[in-house]
Amino acid sequence: MFRTFFPDEYLDSTYEIDFEKLYQDGYRGLIFDIDNTLVRHGEPADERAVALFKRLKKIGFDCCLLSNNQYERVSSFNKEVQVHFIEDAHKPSTKNYIKAMELMKTDRSNTIFVGDQLFTDVYGAKRTGIRNILVKPIHPKEEIQIVFKRKLEKIVLYFYEKEKRKQKNG
Repeated sequence: MFRTFFPDEYLDSTYEIDFEKLYQDGYRGLIFDIDNTLVRHGEPADERAVALFKRLKKIGFDCCLLSNNQYERVSSFNKEVQVHFIEDAHKPSTKNYIKAMELMKTDRSNTIFVGDQLFTDVYGAKRTGIRNILVKPIHPKEEIQIVFKRKLEKIVLYFYEKEKRKQKNG
């Protein structure tokens, strides 16, 4: 039942992902959520985010920001990182994941989504058929509607971690 929401990978931070290895493995497109994935909720692109996108472009990735936030928030963040972006994405709807791949000229086989929420980010990526990486939220302060979802996420992640331990111990 919960497997529908299990991420393909679960890491502490976007900033610990081995992007060079992903490129070697044939991935060419990266789709990112913004808030609590790249920066604290509502904050502008900081030095770490700017450096990350500079590095990703140097590696050879094409990138797209995919956010449920409105144009002003997403475009202001993007001023510093200069990648494709889609605002008001209605995640987990698959429509804008597909649009992001079209913008990057990638497909389901060579695109990865990185985000901090199971029921929007990961679920949308899974429904679209692209690999996904769930990262822990950068900061605990969030909008009230997200706080409730986090409680449900904890239940799903409990079963995810339990299954991972079971697989590891064979």
